[in-house]
Amino acid sequence: MARTPTIGGNWKMNLDFDEAMELASGLRNRLGSHRGAESIIFPSFPYLRPVSQRLRDSAIAVGAQDLHTEASGAFTSGVTGTMIRSVGCTHVLIGHSERRTVFGDDDALVAKKLSVALTAGLIPVLCIGETLSEKEANQTFSVLARQLDTALRAHTPEALSTLICAYEPVWAIGTGLTATPEQAQEVHAWVRSHVRGLLGPTFAEQLRIQYGGSVKPANAAGLMSQPDIDGALVGGASLKAESFAEIVRAAR
Repeated sequence: MARTPTIGGNWKMNLDFDEAMELASGLRNRLGSHRGAESIIFPSFPYLRPVSQRLRDSAIAVGAQDLHTEASGAFTSGVTGTMIRSVGCTHVLIGHSERRTVFGDDDALVAKKLSVALTAGLIPVLCIGETLSEKEANQTFSVLARQLDTALRAHTPEALSTLICAYEPVWAIGTGLTATPEQAQEVHAWVRSHVRGLLGPTFAEQLRIQYGGSVKPANAAGLMSQPDIDGALVGGASLKAESFAEIVRAAR
């Protein structure tokens, strides 16, 4: 089954306003009419509205890096799914490794955020992955099973129809280390098989599974040539318009 390759650019906590707008303009110039792969960028919260406006009517979607689990109330610094949609976003990252390891989002909180995103009408990008210590202890698949089961088991395939999954080995994020295409394919194939058991074969075959972990123009094509790797979630290389555009082009 053909799945549309999907490339996400996670800007994390980088760029000032002028730099963010310059990057958005550069991406629009390079990818604004590109239809070979779906591209999504995830700016910091202060830039969501202006970046969405800069990319209006282009082929580039905009998403938020996180969201709060409550719909409103006395939650200083919280940002709701409704707020995110109201400024022009269509996507949201859920359970990124830095949310899990730096901010303490556990599996239960990630599952709740996924539910809230779906209720808000956002397209969730659910991030899963193991740390270096978990990898060295041969716990990769048990960790991924726990993360997937907790997040997905409360939902039907219909409710999760827009879901995108991103496998990001934590040991490869920002370290320069990258799984080989064959190593990444082994994990992606396992993820698809596990999801097949949870939600059925049709859902599993349609699910787009991105790879995230020091993806660069030099290694993007090799990774995405694998049958179960449906794109990439890109960090540092998404902060330069041309390098991100090269990765999007590689997805063709």
